[in-house]
Amino acid sequence: MSVTKSTCLAFFTCLVYTLFSGFISDQKSYPHIGIVSSLKQDSLAYASGFRLIGESVPNLLSPALTDEQFNANLNKIKAAKCKVLSCNLFFPSSIKIAGPDVDEARVLAYTETVLSRAGRAGVKFIVLGSSGARSIPADYNIIKAKADFVALCTKLAQIAGKHKVTILLENLETTETNFITSLRSAAEIVGRVNHPNFRLNADIFHMMREGELPNEIIKARKWIGFVEVAEKEKRSLPGVMGDDFKPYLRALHQIDYQGFIFMEGSIQNATAEMPLAFKYLSAQIAAVYAENKQKED
Repeated sequence: MSVTKSTCLAFFTCLVYTLFSGFISDQKSYPHIGIVSSLKQDSLAYASGFRLIGESVPNLLSPALTDEQFNANLNKIKAAKCKVLSCNLFFPSSIKIAGPDVDEARVLAYTETVLSRAGRAGVKFIVLGSSGARSIPADYNIIKAKADFVALCTKLAQIAGKHKVTILLENLETTETNFITSLRSAAEIVGRVNHPNFRLNADIFHMMREGELPNEIIKARKWIGFVEVAEKEKRSLPGVMGDDFKPYLRALHQIDYQGFIFMEGSIQNATAEMPLAFKYLSAQIAAVYAENKQKED
């Protein structure tokens, strides 16, 4: 009798372990969803299903903040329900990072402060969009602009590595800047920098605005370290207008992307839109993964 109980217990334990392992493995295959929002919306974001939030450099990490203000921010980050994983709005337009007016010493000093604070705060990703800071004069030599930008970004990447932070170069659209306005051109820069702490933020919203096809994600697969998304027409959160992101999600799944997908959009009614967005994008991701699994099986 004791042998039978022991055998049953062993079988049950093995079964639970197998099911649990399968569950964890399956969960790991899905990208992790987050939202870009003020920490003031932390509780609502958490209640909506989010566990990751993206804030901004001016709000949390900027050199313009005193040490006292930054330390207060550290307490807010620690108390937040959602993990503050990323910050955007890296450089203000007054600090040029491309073109003829770059003050490299100023850029590097600014970067050192921001990234050292990011490291202390546990912020793992800094999004490099900074449309005004990277815009160049209309008649400026694009080849020189790219070469100089690669050289500068290489130095930024070295600072990021020191503080264990990753800088994410974001593809923007032509209505925001005239420099690096496609996923392909952003991937080219990241490839030339070729540093583990300098990666590509594939912004699906900007891709859609610029008419870039999902296949560009597959071409840039080696460099993608992060993804952002919003709906095309009004930059609304997923689900507000009902945009279909599945073609881009299929491309991400094809490259076995298991990182982060953050929603960065305009929010009119947070109480209604945040939970809707979490459910809507989660459902589209699940649909794509189920669809692909059926094909693979």
